[in-house]
Amino acid sequence: MAGYDDRDGKIWLDGQLVDWREAKVHVLTHALHYASSVFEGERCYNGKIFKSREHSERLLQSGRLIDFEIPYTVDEIEAAKEATLKANGLTDAYVRAFAWRGVGEDMGVASARNPVRMAVAVWSWGNYYGDAKMKGAKLDIAKWRRPDPATAPSQAKAAGLYMIATMSKHAAEAKGCSDAMMMDYRGYVAEATGANIFFVKNGEVHTPTPDAFLNGITRQTVIDMLRNKGINVIERHIMPDELEGFEQCWLTGTAAEVTPVGQIGDYNFEVGALTREIAEDYEKLVRS
Repeated sequence: MAGYDDRDGKIWLDGQLVDWREAKVHVLTHALHYASSVFEGERCYNGKIFKSREHSERLLQSGRLIDFEIPYTVDEIEAAKEATLKANGLTDAYVRAFAWRGVGEDMGVASARNPVRMAVAVWSWGNYYGDAKMKGAKLDIAKWRRPDPATAPSQAKAAGLYMIATMSKHAAEAKGCSDAMMMDYRGYVAEATGANIFFVKNGEVHTPTPDAFLNGITRQTVIDMLRNKGINVIERHIMPDELEGFEQCWLTGTAAEVTPVGQIGDYNFEVGALTREIAEDYEKLVRS
C-alpha cells in the first residue's frame, strides 16, 4: 500500500475538499515544532460515524484545554466529516478530524497570532491489532508513565501527550508485542498506548480510574454496556502486582474497538466468555 501521503482521494482542509496529495502545510507550522495539535479518531460503520457528535464536541474541548479555539462549530465539523466520507466514496472507514496551530507571525513557544487550522481525512482501516483481535494481544510493560494532570492536560486528546506512547509502542513491537501497558505517574496501571484497559476477576470488571489519562468514548460505552447487563464495574486505582489475580483482560478504543489481551509482561489471561461477549455486543452496537 502507498504511504499516507501518496493516495487518491480527497481531504477536507480549512473548509475545502482538496486532492489528497495536495493537503500540505508549511515546515514552520507551529504544531510541527511545539505539538500544538489535537485530534479525534472515529469509525464509520455502514455509513454512520459511531458517536460522531461526542467526538466533535471533544475535539473542540481538547483545543480549549491546550489554549486554542477551533474556528468551527460542532455542526460544521459534522458536515465536514460527512462531506469527506462522501467525496471518498466510503461507508466503512476510519475518520481522523484534527486541528492545529499553523504558521503565522509567531515562531516560538507563544503562538497566539498564528491561525488555527483544521482537516478531516478518512480511509479504510481494518483491525488495529491485526489477528490479536481474535486470539488476544501481547503487551509489553512500558518504562514511560502517563504524566501528572498538573503537568499536562490529561483529558485533552492532544498530539504532545502521545510522544511517550509512540516510544513505548516502538519498544513493545521490537519485543514482538502488539502494544505496551503504561502506568501513571504514581505507579498505578493506566492504559495501553492508545487504548483503555479492563480486567475481569470473579465475574466483576475492574478498570483504572481515568484521573491521569483520557476517559475514552469507547471506554464509557463499554462500561454502560456492562452495567446494563448487570455486571459490576469497579473503577479504581490498580497496582501492577494485582495483574496476577485477574482472569481476563481487554482493551477499548475507537481504533482498537474491543480487543482481548492474552499476555502483559509475564502475566497471562484467558480470552474468556465475557471478553468475547462484550466484543460481539460492541460490534452489534456500532453497526445497529
